[in-house]
Amino acid sequence: MTTQSKTQKHRIQHISLRANAIQPSGIRKFFDLLSSIDGVISLGVGEPDYATPWHIRESAIESIEKGQTMYTSNSGMPELRKELARFLKNEYKVDYDPTSELLITVGCSEALDLTMRAIIDPGDEVIIPNPCFVAYGSCVTLAGGKPVHIPTYEVNNFEISAQDIEKYITNKTRAILIGYPSNPTGAVLRRQKLAEIAALAIKYDLTVISDEIYSKLVYGAEFTCFASLPGMKERTVFLGGFSKAYAMTGWRIGYAAAPKEIIAAMHKIHQYTMMCVSTMSQMAALEALKGDQDSVTEMVEDYNRRRQVMVKGLRDIGLTCYEPKGAFYCFPSIKCTGMTSEDFAEKLLSEEKVAVVPGSAFGKCGEGYIRCCYATSLADIEEALKRMGRFVKKNKK
Repeated sequence: MTTQSKTQKHRIQHISLRANAIQPSGIRKFFDLLSSIDGVISLGVGEPDYATPWHIRESAIESIEKGQTMYTSNSGMPELRKELARFLKNEYKVDYDPTSELLITVGCSEALDLTMRAIIDPGDEVIIPNPCFVAYGSCVTLAGGKPVHIPTYEVNNFEISAQDIEKYITNKTRAILIGYPSNPTGAVLRRQKLAEIAALAIKYDLTVISDEIYSKLVYGAEFTCFASLPGMKERTVFLGGFSKAYAMTGWRIGYAAAPKEIIAAMHKIHQYTMMCVSTMSQMAALEALKGDQDSVTEMVEDYNRRRQVMVKGLRDIGLTCYEPKGAFYCFPSIKCTGMTSEDFAEKLLSEEKVAVVPGSAFGKCGEGYIRCCYATSLADIEEALKRMGRFVKKNKK
């Protein structure tokens, strides 16, 4: 082999340490199995089963018909940022400057990635409650930081406390990343617990990154916007979006609200990578904020009915299940079967054609659980529970 061919081979095979340090998404990896199986009822993908409300779609269609297909400001359309600032003030009582403290992003996921790259230096630590959304730890790693996962437990309703967090704070801790309502557990933190975490952030001079993408999907509990707590606006990066509440997952539009220095840093990265969100998606998001909100109310009420059916059904077939207070997931324990989460999910899929996500996809503390999404039809939920009941009865130890 010549020197040139050796060099070419090396270049093809070389992968960065950061890319090698992360694992493929446990959700997407598992759902590759679905494509070859017919008749599957999916309780897996975290996506509303509703179409985007018509008035929102119509706004995007109209923008295309008018030829509004050019780039927008990197930060997002001024009118969208102005409307978003109004929405956040009315909804959460937090006052953001639309010109310097808001950034429109390609989904909440990009907002998360930009935040990490804007505030993390190599070796910085970010504290994350576990189990958690699959992207949290990987985004920290890709930014050169170190994710520090703190276990949460079903006995405590999967809630993290300031006391839990303080044990893990070191001189390298840069931020605390929380996501409530939680994916995958559906947990919602009470205002008092959030206030205690806020006090901790002040004590140790930390930034809090609060993923509130499910903030509109709460059932019988009070939702508290973290940035609305006293003294927290200047310490919080508030991540949100339109995907869940407005059934707009495929539109890929979210936002970050934060102090202007952080937004400016995020903006620099954003303009060299994504540049801007599509004009059509921004027009749709503008209509989502300005238009009638009845469809959101109706969806939440329907999710709540499905939530109650699923929780009761899971308990009736012999699985312990914390009652979720937000998002659209149940996170039942399958420990009574003696199987790992991945084995349970794979066998349930092959034997009963029901798709769920292994709890281990959300971190070590998710082992022994599965995530079941109830953003699907009531008929499918009821049939899935029948199939799961057969499976659990056959495998329960």
